[in-house]
Amino acid sequence: MAQPFDSFPISSERRSRKRFPLALAAEYRLLGDAERHGSGRIRNISSSGVFLEVADRDLLSGWIELMVNWPCLLDGECPLKLVLKGRVVRREDRGIAIESNEHEFRTAGPASGAKLLNLKLLFFHP
Repeated sequence: MAQPFDSFPISSERRSRKRFPLALAAEYRLLGDAERHGSGRIRNISSSGVFLEVADRDLLSGWIELMVNWPCLLDGECPLKLVLKGRVVRREDRGIAIESNEHEFRTAGPASGAKLLNLKLLFFHP
């Protein structure tokens, strides 16, 4: 027998990807004509986006690049930097939601010569 329509659970969650809580400092750069720089704090991240807490969220729109010092070391010794590019899709009272269309890890250590690494963690695959 079919279940009555009004007995289905209603969820307010509309995201298609699981979000992971993450509290890391991030630097941002607005791309395009209105290039600006600033900093904020990541609140959560998924394979398709990130929520960034920033003080001046009303001034942020369009395409953006985030640079995050990653908390894990490559091979236990080389610092990594996560670089995300995407667009601001929503503003909330504490920050902005960014839909990411590009992400990569770069080595960030002085001995590395800023060599680009094409590393992807499992939860970053779109």
